[in-house]
Amino acid sequence: MFRLLTRKWYFESMKSQDVQKYMLPDAPGVYFFMLRKKILYIGKAASLRLRVRSYFNKDVADARGPWVASMVAKANRLSFKRTGSILEALLLEAELIKKHSPPYNSDGKDDKSYNCVVITDEPFPRVLVARRRELDSGLKANSYKLKAIYGPFPHDSQLRTAMKIIRKIFPFRDGKCVPCQFQRDSASNLRPSAGCRPCFNRQLGLCPGVCTGDISEKEYARTVRNLRLFLKGRRSRLLKLLLKEMNAAAKREEFEKAGELKRQLLSLRHIQDVALIQRDIASALVSRFSRIEAYDISHFGGKNVVGAMTVVEGGVAQKSEYRLFKIRGEKRAHEVKGLMELLRRRWGHPEWRSPDLVVVDGNDVQRKAAQNALYALNVSIPIVAVVKDEKHRPRELLGDSSVCSKYRDEILLANSEAHRFSLKFQRNQRRMSIF
Repeated sequence: MFRLLTRKWYFESMKSQDVQKYMLPDAPGVYFFMLRKKILYIGKAASLRLRVRSYFNKDVADARGPWVASMVAKANRLSFKRTGSILEALLLEAELIKKHSPPYNSDGKDDKSYNCVVITDEPFPRVLVARRRELDSGLKANSYKLKAIYGPFPHDSQLRTAMKIIRKIFPFRDGKCVPCQFQRDSASNLRPSAGCRPCFNRQLGLCPGVCTGDISEKEYARTVRNLRLFLKGRRSRLLKLLLKEMNAAAKREEFEKAGELKRQLLSLRHIQDVALIQRDIASALVSRFSRIEAYDISHFGGKNVVGAMTVVEGGVAQKSEYRLFKIRGEKRAHEVKGLMELLRRRWGHPEWRSPDLVVVDGNDVQRKAAQNALYALNVSIPIVAVVKDEKHRPRELLGDSSVCSKYRDEILLANSEAHRFSLKFQRNQRRMSIF
């Protein structure tokens, strides 16, 4: 049941200490900004008290953007639901956003690049992470018959961290795990005589044994049921089911199974989601520019021209989302034209989530070139250029002064990663051309 509190004044006229009247706990959960009975915005937090208080800072428009500031000005009610962990809050937030479609959760952006968790409809269902755009276009549907979809989740890094935590509690089959009965020898196309081959995650204890035949369809179906209940935020029902099954297994003297169920119960009651808490705090600090992309062009003597794209979310480098490009349009180095080509090709991938801030290496020439490239693509995103000295050390940031000051560390991290990544790729290309 949500705790609902009503007031007659607007949040913009309140002071930070007035939030105490709402008795928000210093605990994880989901919060709601409302206008009468209409939900305007749903968010999650590691600390409900600290997160909601942050909306009443004087620089809320700079920190979170005018979109959020206008929402706060409209809201006249607040409600919240406490959860046992930030992991549960993350899952509940996605479930409630999908159910209520609050207008301010879109942030004016296309959410088709956000990720969803999907469960396939087959004897041993796979649990996958897929872009909503892929699901809407039928790409995944053509590959797999889907049984359930959860999300979308706006924070890709948080979702992947959450799935790692969940998988330790409920090991599941992923897209690379081949069930034992479907394995074939590549040469003879017959069942392997030496037994079924375990997948990589089986060796880590993250696959329940679908690939080795150590789990039946019925047993695995129970695992998927538990996983689905947890993804829906139905933790209480899940705990009751596990406790009932544990006691039943103990009565049948199936002590190994009872022990595994007990481990799952303890894990659910004491979820270790420190990584999610850290990411939640980080994303709160840089909430307006939650995704920063940096671009860099590298070459050697005008040859082997390459480009790199790096991503920083919530102050953390997302190396799995880095991308490399071989610059095609210029036979010899032309950094400005190379940068424009890089941006055009990057925006040729609508399935990639759009950044909130673009960082380029260079001076005002590179910055204006990036602006022209994005303008031609009908894209409006703030751009910052990092000017270097003769020793290639950051000397100055060109762009909106408040943005450069507030997000300096994140901008420099993204820029240094882009330079490192492009230089490494360029050196590899040079070695290959020699041989």
